[in-house]
Amino acid sequence: MAAIEVEGLVIRYGSRVAVDSLTLRAEAGQVTAVLGPNGAGKTSTVETLEGYRRPAAGTLSVLGLDPQRDRRELAGRVGVMLQEGGVYPRMGPHQALALFAGYYPDPENVDALAERLGLTGVARTPWRRLSGGERQRLSLALALVGKPEVAFLDEPTAGVDPEGRRTIRQVIRELADRGACVVLTTHELEEAARLADRVAILDHGHVVAEGTPSELMAQGGGQELHFGAQSGLDRVALAAAVGAAVTEPAPGEYVVQAAPTPQLVAAVTAWLAEQGLPLADLRAGRASLEDVFLRLTGGEGAQPDEETAKR
Repeated sequence: MAAIEVEGLVIRYGSRVAVDSLTLRAEAGQVTAVLGPNGAGKTSTVETLEGYRRPAAGTLSVLGLDPQRDRRELAGRVGVMLQEGGVYPRMGPHQALALFAGYYPDPENVDALAERLGLTGVARTPWRRLSGGERQRLSLALALVGKPEVAFLDEPTAGVDPEGRRTIRQVIRELADRGACVVLTTHELEEAARLADRVAILDHGHVVAEGTPSELMAQGGGQELHFGAQSGLDRVALAAAVGAAVTEPAPGEYVVQAAPTPQLVAAVTAWLAEQGLPLADLRAGRASLEDVFLRLTGGEGAQPDEETAKR
């Protein structure tokens, strides 16, 4: 049994169907990223899995339990990272972590967790005086202090500096490696590509694509050959020689719009050799997760966001 199983989930706000017959699985020991434009149904789906929202139809299972009926039993086994709030404005990270740790029978060591997430230096700084990145790291720490078997993380690296992002990635990876099921919702597609073992892309309340980041990017097509050379090459002549369109998106950077086969590589390098031109670099390119996301969803903002729809 998967750590999370969703089958035929339907969520409505009045006459509007926000989630329509959605099916989703998330495994223990993996990071599953749930992506989608505003209004796709991400937040509604996760809130339902957390037990905060009752579905109109469908079945849900979290650790083999029903999020609504078994909410009390699940509370000690699930961690939830909020985007904002959840901490008294005058309370510092150490006090907040100690408070939350008291809710669990076998919590993480508060001091060790604070040090791991770079909060030791601001341990007694009131929440209202923390930077955005420090608040994010504290929110993550509060979600993890109970040693959750399932962790729902909302935009964990938003507003965090590069060093903090690296730390958060490592902590999330370690959590999954210990056997937890991590469900990540984010608009930062590069983070999803780095962190996720599996990705589910939602649009209009449906899962429109699912798989590993590599599988999704491979399905996205758009394979190209990239190479560097002096700027201002005769792209028309090169295109005729290799049998594919050639663009120069930046001075000295060229893209051949064709699959990077050995034959194409040989044609490009032979043409450069005939012209007596050096080759700076040569690499294959393919669709990024962002390319796949935009192709499948039509871009951000296709629908009003969920909070607007609720109002």
